Amino acid sequence: MRLLHLTLPVSDVDTVAAWFHDVLQLRVVAGHVHIGWSTLALEPANGRPLGGVHLAFNVPDNRFPEAMAWLRERTPLQRNPEGIDYFALESNWKSQSVYFTGPDGLILELIGRQRLPASTHSGPFHGSELTCLSEVGLPSADVDAVRAAASARFGLQALSPPSPQFAPMGDDEGLLIVVAADRRWFPEQKDLPNAQGLQLRIGDVQGSGEIADAQQGWRVVTDGAKAGR
Repeated sequence: MRLLHLTLPVSDVDTVAAWFHDVLQLRVVAGHVHIGWSTLALEPANGRPLGGVHLAFNVPDNRFPEAMAWLRERTPLQRNPEGIDYFALESNWKSQSVYFTGPDGLILELIGRQRLPASTHSGPFHGSELTCLSEVGLPSADVDAVRAAASARFGLQALSPPSPQFAPMGDDEGLLIVVAADRRWFPEQKDLPNAQGLQLRIGDVQGSGEIADAQQGWRVVTDGAKAGR
C-alpha cells in the first residue's frame, strides 16, 4: 500500500512548512511537503486540536546509520522511560526506528525496513533520501472494527498480530497504525493519539472506497477519490 496524500491540520502553514524544509530538507511547494510518492498538504487547523498525530517516514535500511546521525544533528530524539532512543524490531517488523517531535507536537519517526530495496547513495545523508510517508496513526474506540473495515474495504492485513489496542494494517511501504484512543504513543508514552482533520488518500490496494471515524475525525479514501472536504 502507498500513502499518497495526507491533509494535515497545523497551527500555521508557513511555519510548519518551513520546519519540514529546514529541518528535514524536504521539498515544499505552496504548503505541500513532498516525500517521494507522498505529499503532506498543510492546512489551517481552524480550532481543531493539535498534538498527538503520529507520522513515520521510510528510510532505506542500509542508510539508517547515516540517517540517524543526520537527524541527531538537526533535532533531539525522543527516548523511552529507560532513556533509550534507538529501537530495532525483528519478528514481523524487521525494522529499526528513531522518533522525534515535530511542530505542533507531531510524533514523527524515521524507520528502516529490511525487506525494502537498498539505496545506492553513500556519504552524508540528505532529507531527499526519505522515500515516502509510511505510517499514519489512526485512533479509535474500537480497533477491531477499524481493522475489519480496512481488511474488507481495502484488502489490508495486519503486519504483526493485532490486538484490541494496536493493529498495524498494510505493509512495509504503507501502514495504517490503528490504535486505541486511550493508548499513549511510544516511546515517551506521554501523548494520546489525535487524528482530528486527517484526510488520507491511499493507493496500491485491492479494494476501493473509504473508512472513517467521525468521533476521532479522520478519513481514509482510495486513489481516485478526494481526501479533502
